[in-house]
Formats: sequence, C-alpha cells, structure tokens
Amino acid sequence: MGLMDVLTGMRNGPRGGATAGSAGGMSPIMMAIMGLLAYKAVKSFSGSAAQPGSTPATSGGGLGDMLRNGLGSAVGAGGLGGMLSGGLGDLIKQFQGAGKGDVAKSWVSTGQNQDIEPQDLDDVLTPEQIAFLTARTGLTREQLLAGLAKELPSAVDELTPDGRLPTHEEMKRVV
Repeated sequence: MGLMDVLTGMRNGPRGGATAGSAGGMSPIMMAIMGLLAYKAVKSFSGSAAQPGSTPATSGGGLGDMLRNGLGSAVGAGGLGGMLSGGLGDLIKQFQGAGKGDVAKSWVSTGQNQDIEPQDLDDVLTPEQIAFLTARTGLTREQLLAGLAKELPSAVDELTPDGRLPTHEEMKRVV
C-alpha cells in the first residue's frame, strides 16, 4: 500500500469509483486507518475528549457525516491535508501515552518498522475509537485490530517519507 493508494481510496470514497475490471474504492482497513486519523483530527480540532458512551458520529455532523458520505469530499475542500497531518500527530501521541511510542516512532522514522500485535492496538485505542471504526467499516473488533496491526505501520510510514511528521502545509501540497 502506498500513499497514492491512500489518496485514490480517499478520492473514490468508501464504495469506490471502480472502473470495469478494477476493484476500486477503499478497503475496510484503509477506511479504518483514514477514519482513525480523521477521528483524532476532529477530536484535536474540537479540543474535547470522547465522552463516555458517545462517538463523534453522534455529535451532529463532522466526522460521522464525512465517513458516511465518503472521505473523498475532504480532498476537494483541502481538509484532507489537515486531517492527515493533525490526526497523525495526535495518533502518535496516543501511542506514546500508552507506552508504545517507540513502536509508532519506528513507523515515522526512515528505518525498519516495528510490528504491533492486535492486542497492543487494543490497549492503545479507546473503546470509543474501536466501536466507531467497527460501526463504519462493518468489520468485527478482531478483524479491525488484526487489519490495523498489519496495515497501520506501512500507512504511517508512507505518510512520513522524510522520517518525521509532515507539517500541515507539506501535507496540503501532497494531497
């Protein structure tokens, strides 16, 4: 999976704009990765923590609408760069706070990516994040965590080609 796969999936939305003979669209795991970054970005922009028993989808628009209507709408509005850079930074902080900062740092750096186990992701992600992502992707909790454990390291690696978190302006130029 490369950055262009991420961006193509974002432009095509969750059901894709498949052409004859192509799968098109975004896989459930790619949607989960983008949803996780968007979740983090929305929480960062709103300055609020998830309330017990609630998800961003119940807060009257925002991320819930964006995921329901396809993340591709953020591309045209220029919001994708901010979502990716802000969400990525907040996600790395979440890993650091859960004692997995070295693992996440390896994904950002130019060296070898460290693997992460689904159980470790379960310890890093909040129950609200997991519930939000399973509801939006149709994956079970186990499928979600296994897929994220497999794909998240390379997705973060692709989004940080210079071995550091991109600035908002750098990400805007890429997307």
